[in-house]
Amino acid sequence: MLKVISGTWALLFGILLLMVGNGVQATLLGIRGSIEGFSTFSMSIVMSAYFLGFLGGSRMAPELIRRVGHIRVFAALGSMVSAILILYPLVANPVAWTVGRMLMGFCLSAVYVTSESWLNNAVTNDRRGQALSLYLIVQMAGLVAAQGLLLFGDPSGFALFIVPSVLVSVSFAPILLAVQPTPAFETSKPMSLRRLWQSSQLGFVGIFLLGGVFSALYGMASVYGAQAGMAVPEISAFVAAIYLGGMVMQYPIGWLSDRVDRRGLVLAISVLGAVASSLAMAMDQSFAALLAAAFFIGGAATPLYALLLAYVNDHLDYEEMAGASAGLVFINGVGAVAGPLVTGWIMGVAGPEGFFLFLAVLCSTLAAYAGWRMTQSEAVPVDATVSYAPVLPTASPVAVEVAQEVFIETAQEAGTEAEVDSKGTGQWG
Repeated sequence: MLKVISGTWALLFGILLLMVGNGVQATLLGIRGSIEGFSTFSMSIVMSAYFLGFLGGSRMAPELIRRVGHIRVFAALGSMVSAILILYPLVANPVAWTVGRMLMGFCLSAVYVTSESWLNNAVTNDRRGQALSLYLIVQMAGLVAAQGLLLFGDPSGFALFIVPSVLVSVSFAPILLAVQPTPAFETSKPMSLRRLWQSSQLGFVGIFLLGGVFSALYGMASVYGAQAGMAVPEISAFVAAIYLGGMVMQYPIGWLSDRVDRRGLVLAISVLGAVASSLAMAMDQSFAALLAAAFFIGGAATPLYALLLAYVNDHLDYEEMAGASAGLVFINGVGAVAGPLVTGWIMGVAGPEGFFLFLAVLCSTLAAYAGWRMTQSEAVPVDATVSYAPVLPTASPVAVEVAQEVFIETAQEAGTEAEVDSKGTGQWG
């Protein structure tokens, strides 16, 4: 692990700053939108636009990089991200913010693809799993730390918008100065959505539903806090608890994932998310209890993505795994676009508690579907499953493909397959 850190610390530091900047603006917009008098549904459109842009960027970034190169893409889109952050308080209306969020999602998706490609190029094959874990920790740490910055400024002013712009701009320096020669960019031939459905209906449905859960948490948590009358420090703590839960629960769930029937674990974690969301609706008078509920909601939602990814891979041939990454990102992205929109509509009808109602319904639906699927087929033997690899629901196709390669290599080491193509797809080393 120390060797991975010593070889990639500058890249990881740049990514940390990038995540802090992005995390600040995501929460800040929800608070500022309330100050500006935007309706809940208007804010849901604003928040959904980010995921629409991110989905488009995930599909278009690889071709853009091939045409003009990593450095030009990174510099151009990174500069646009910094500019958008400053423009938010200058043009405070829902239409402008919707366009800005969509562009932000597109640009950040391409920036992540580019930085992840460089990080991939900086590690050797035998350390890609460690690099993936470090990358996830850095991402989550950046999002948690971002919430603390909200305590040092006035959301109704300009300073809190300037700070993330500066952080994003500064983040480019260590990444660009630390990179090796520009890596070759290759992706595997994508698998069809029909083939993914045939391989794992639970994985397909689960990843779609989880896209809605995570985007609601990421996009609408601060909107909920503002609508519920929380002070800025309380909103900051509430959002941080969600991300902290996701970071802390990732590894215990990963450990269990390699030792039990994954369908049962999906069911149990979904029930945890549904129960925590339901209790949160009754705990709005106790802020400490609300923070505990937020911790477990985030702790359920974030690791479920990697768990479902591993479950899908249990039903794929090794040569299909890398190609499945683009389809999985697309399915998750479609759910993510819908998440804030539906959440905003429910909050408009049921009030702020509609935020937790939406999460409870989706988690309950996933739990029920997992339980039903358990009655339709036999479980994959534990000794025949691929190992869990940590990856966030907001991962780009590059990071997901890296996770797929970790699955394959771990299976090789465990001897679950007599012979696997040792060349892989070339990602992360």
